[in-house]
Amino acid sequence: MSKSTKSEFYIDRVDKNTIKDLLYTHHYLKDESQDFRSGWNYGLFKRNEWSDFLRVGECLGACVFNNITGKNFALGAFGIPDTDQEGLYELTRLCIEPNLQKEEYNITSWFLSKCIKRFRQDTDVKVILSYADNNHHKGTIYRACNFTYYGLTDYKTDFWKKLPDGSFRKVSHGPVKHLEGEWRPRSQKHRFLLVYDKQLKQQLKLKEQTWQSIKEDI
Repeated sequence: MSKSTKSEFYIDRVDKNTIKDLLYTHHYLKDESQDFRSGWNYGLFKRNEWSDFLRVGECLGACVFNNITGKNFALGAFGIPDTDQEGLYELTRLCIEPNLQKEEYNITSWFLSKCIKRFRQDTDVKVILSYADNNHHKGTIYRACNFTYYGLTDYKTDFWKKLPDGSFRKVSHGPVKHLEGEWRPRSQKHRFLLVYDKQLKQQLKLKEQTWQSIKEDI
């Protein structure tokens, strides 16, 4: 595994089309969610002779930030109504091409740190929320990037729609009353926060919890 200075890589703000193939192929939610919300999207690229003038080459990493949409999150976490969420964002997708992740030491944490720095330059960021699905990973990457851990989410259920081929796909939005399918327990998620706004830090109601370190690729 290479321990380079990462000088051969750079990040750039990109549209949905640039990162969709990477996410549809390699992100762990690819088989559960039909799509992903485009927002503040950043891609990882390798430098070449054209990099200073034109973005050429495969997208090797994707990072997506969106406005927080979780019902009552702002109220429960900070005591403010959900209608007052300006500057509150969620890291909704993070993915690195698997071969690069194996070959390049700490490429994921380097990429995420660079994306957060660029994101804060591009817009006013007060809070970044991120979840680690307990069925897939524990959030080592977020601790490596100085997120604070606030424990597991509550137990919930999701509706999974039955498809014509007999398989099932989770319904993320919209009514499900007349759909054929079944309710399934939702995996709990590890909850992490970066809070930059001083006032919101004082208003934070969540209690920091002990995070158990495990070995994961970061």
